[in-house]
Amino acid sequence: MSYTDSVLVELRGLSKSYGTHDVLTDLDLTLPPGIHALLGPNGAGKTTLVNILSTLIPYDSGEVRVLGLDPRRDRTALQGRISLTGQYAAVDGRLSGMENMLMMGRLFGLSRRAARRRADVLLERFDLTAAAGKRAETYSGGMRRKLDIAASLIAEPQLIFLDEPTTGLDTRSRQALWDEITALAESGASILLTTQYLEEADVLAERIMVLHGGRIVADGTAAELKSRVGGSTIQLHDHAGHILDEIPTGGSAADVAHHLAAIADAHPDVEVTVRRPTLDEVFLELTGSPGEQDEADEDPTGGDRTGRKEVAA
Repeated sequence: MSYTDSVLVELRGLSKSYGTHDVLTDLDLTLPPGIHALLGPNGAGKTTLVNILSTLIPYDSGEVRVLGLDPRRDRTALQGRISLTGQYAAVDGRLSGMENMLMMGRLFGLSRRAARRRADVLLERFDLTAAAGKRAETYSGGMRRKLDIAASLIAEPQLIFLDEPTTGLDTRSRQALWDEITALAESGASILLTTQYLEEADVLAERIMVLHGGRIVADGTAAELKSRVGGSTIQLHDHAGHILDEIPTGGSAADVAHHLAAIADAHPDVEVTVRRPTLDEVFLELTGSPGEQDEADEDPTGGDRTGRKEVAA
């Protein structure tokens, strides 16, 4: 496979097994730069795929290129251009929040001044400035998660892997991370995230892939995936909120206005809403499962799969 700046990740026949358990099977995928989301039910293989792409575990067969590099053969070179935040916080509890940030910045090759400047920005963004001088072991679980994410963003790498990045975060912190992801993308970075929050993928991702049974079963924009389960409908409600009727519509302003005019003439007292399929409905149709928290470890032999500090090193 040849690399161009228009290709972020390229897979050809990627497979990965643990003993007799096939986790990923013959995956083909080409991703351009941008923000991409990987969805799938528990055990689908999301974390395994992210760990392969981020150099943490080897693949068994096929071809893999990330930023034009093979994660097995070019592991060290690739690690200098990517960052990974795993499902669990990997900060050093003995160090303060600021010390964790500076350590990560130096490991990524930033000068102390540049690391401090970036750390100040991120600690403020994630509402950690007041706790920057305190040891991370005194932080709450949510604060440790925010610090972990902030540390992974310090060097503004070319490609950022975020594996369940907002699990355990409150609404304000989740929105802060969404803002940071958007800002990073606008500055030229690309992001591949796995998430159990379908709203997160809907809001952030330019392209969404659904992984099920070790295979990619759907790939497209949120709008394209939603169109697979039907178009827009106008719902008629009584004052108690009960649905009286549903009228299919093409979704255009002209078509909706035409239907609304007819409804107003025939049923002037009903309440109406225009409803589109949700990503939840897409997920259920494709996988038969509700969104669940991703697998902590798909390798049945056990072992820590987060490894973000290893990548940074």
